[in-house]
Amino acid sequence: MSPLLLKGVFVHPAAINESPEVGPGTSVSAFSHLLAGARIGENCCIGQHVVVERGAIIGNRVQIKFGVYLGDGVTLEDDVFIGANVTFANNSLTLHPPSPTPQNRIVVQRGASIGANATILPGLHIGSHARIEAGAVVTRDVPPHAIVSGNPAIIRSYVHASKEVSTDPDKRPNSFHPEPGPVPSLRGLAIVPIPLISDLRGSLSFAEIDKGLPFVPKRYFTIFDVPTPEVRGEHAHRQLHQFLVVLHGQCRVAADDGTHRWETVLDSPRTGLHVSPYIWLNLFGFSRDCVLLVLASDVYQENDYIRDYNEFERLVAARSRG
Repeated sequence: MSPLLLKGVFVHPAAINESPEVGPGTSVSAFSHLLAGARIGENCCIGQHVVVERGAIIGNRVQIKFGVYLGDGVTLEDDVFIGANVTFANNSLTLHPPSPTPQNRIVVQRGASIGANATILPGLHIGSHARIEAGAVVTRDVPPHAIVSGNPAIIRSYVHASKEVSTDPDKRPNSFHPEPGPVPSLRGLAIVPIPLISDLRGSLSFAEIDKGLPFVPKRYFTIFDVPTPEVRGEHAHRQLHQFLVVLHGQCRVAADDGTHRWETVLDSPRTGLHVSPYIWLNLFGFSRDCVLLVLASDVYQENDYIRDYNEFERLVAARSRG
């Protein structure tokens, strides 16, 4: 079949383009095939042996390396990078998958990158600016800015997150630990030292209002028995203040104010973390024995939650302007 010729689009003579919806500045390398019904944006670079099926949507400035199949139901937003031989699974249960549904569509949000030979299972969302390492098998949604690897993939860290590194020789090598006081890179986040009393009877830690505890709590909850791959949090609050302290075990914390990110490990009842409104918080890397206590400044109110990261960014930008 003769390739479709579009103004401003380069299609290699050994490639086939059947889609009229290809943006200017896009190039298609040899032996690739764009089917009718595929939508490709501007200034994209599509490598060799790439197949883009009808119903697939590709944004602007997307790079796709060789050997990638984009089936119906896959959406790549602007500025996404897809490495060689990445697999987007159509359906994990049947050999002949049905037409895509909201349950098995795959969305890779803006600025995310996926390394070579990674596998993305159906129905997943890869958050904006997330990074999937080469060879990862992604079986769960990936939060914005997260770095994941392994099989099954788990969160290892966060992109461009400043990390608090302990100078305590008794701490584990290559781990991150907080220093008391406000976090320099993020407004609205503070490390609070908690007194610890230990003797032959055991240990006791405590905090009092205006003496360590920064607000009067109206609610508490605990998080424990978290399977290793799970991520908790993944939201911000409009009004609520929170105070986090690990009573046993450890977990990792990644905080985001919409501009900067910061990461640490909470692993001692001697350290609390005060989280103010409009801080996006992710909790991950829970040890099996972790018990996390969270004090809250108000009772549960669903309308106080910001659960969509894109909305969070818009609200933070609006606050900074006004």
